[in-house]
Amino acid sequence: MIYDLLVKNGSIVTGKEITKGNICVLNGKIAAITMPDVESEAKEVVDAEGKYVYSGFIDTHVHSRDGGQTQKEDFFHSTMSAAYGGITTILEMPNAVPAVVDKESFERQKENLESKACIDFGMWGLCVGKENNDKLEELAKEGVVGFKFFWGYSISKSDYSLVYSPSSMGDGIIPPFGDGEIYEIFQKVQETGKLIAIHAENASMIKSFTEQVNPADYKNEYEALLATRPSVTEETTIKTAISFSRATNAHLHILHVSSKEGVELIREAKAKGYHVTGESCPHYLTLTNGDFDRVGKMMKGYPPVRYQADQDAMWTGLKDGTLSFVCSDHAPHRKEDKQGSIFDIPAGMCAVETMVPLIANEVNNGKISKQELAVILSENPAKQYGLYPQKGSLEIGTDADITIMDFNQEKTIHADDLHSVSKVTAYDGFKVGAVPVCTIVRGNVLVKDGVMSEDKKIGKFIRPQ
Repeated sequence: MIYDLLVKNGSIVTGKEITKGNICVLNGKIAAITMPDVESEAKEVVDAEGKYVYSGFIDTHVHSRDGGQTQKEDFFHSTMSAAYGGITTILEMPNAVPAVVDKESFERQKENLESKACIDFGMWGLCVGKENNDKLEELAKEGVVGFKFFWGYSISKSDYSLVYSPSSMGDGIIPPFGDGEIYEIFQKVQETGKLIAIHAENASMIKSFTEQVNPADYKNEYEALLATRPSVTEETTIKTAISFSRATNAHLHILHVSSKEGVELIREAKAKGYHVTGESCPHYLTLTNGDFDRVGKMMKGYPPVRYQADQDAMWTGLKDGTLSFVCSDHAPHRKEDKQGSIFDIPAGMCAVETMVPLIANEVNNGKISKQELAVILSENPAKQYGLYPQKGSLEIGTDADITIMDFNQEKTIHADDLHSVSKVTAYDGFKVGAVPVCTIVRGNVLVKDGVMSEDKKIGKFIRPQ
């Protein structure tokens, strides 16, 4: 038999083991896995000698700004950046313009994204309370992976976009929902069988802290920012959400966990048998408040990067399974948007291209093993969102999504080298010692040794199984 693709001589990594072998691909699927000494014929051969072969990495938390603020990012560039970063599947967040709130907006956005995708993608739905509680079931049937809820945020009446300065919008906003309305959202999501993923910050507390804080009283403006968004603002929201999850039996997922207290609450909930999961992101795992003097305003995100004790808790949570996986929270802004007071500039950065090298670098630093990397970047994301085993595994008959890693290649991250529309990162000049060297999507060698194939737009919409 002549295969379409042969990945030979690599060390094949799963969550359980590392074995030397070859992967044979036919019609976009893994057709055979053989020992290194078995000769196979293929139209295309990738030699992975000395490198590690993973099931393609998955980024579950991406804001591509498309539709909407495409001057900052668009789906073609975000998925191209993801491919350069070793990612074969992303899950696109729903707060586009217009937002994904019903069947019509889902279909419109799906068509938009399909026309631009370089890699495979899934889609989230957005919860906007009574505005679309009766639409959640139809969204679930359309194939969303879950439902996102921005706890404590005002939203625009016209397009359900997030409103960061409600006073400027007059009557054009829907104010933050009360606990009774949020509880009903949990009930409605539970009825669909999907999970509810929350941005856990208490907006009322943040408003109060912001009014109390005088930036001049702090070492620098980042310490003042942290004082307006202390960990208790995340902790209180997670506590309430866990109680709602327990009472409704809804699967609660905590997005971008940033605090030691948040990790502890998730750990306690899981120990009690509640259906609660959590994630974290590279910036919470590799930066602390002490990096502000070096990195500056580019590290601003919501929730904010906190202290060393919080970072240590994230790693412990990943190691013991309290946190299920790592994702990027890719949320680009233009460089000019990041100028001015740290209180006024937007939160977020390019992250989909840097996530894998940053976390893989921690394998070299001894934080996690090569097998654990497979779990937190591939297997667990696929399992949680109903994509496994087509995604997240290297089983025969599944999609031939493959990321090949070199743990002995040094690279310096440069903002201007990123492939997003905007070039904003907290990691400009940051050195890593592990990089993805080949990204394969359904048997198509999309990126190899830093060069992308001419046939770029090969991505497809995927739905949970």
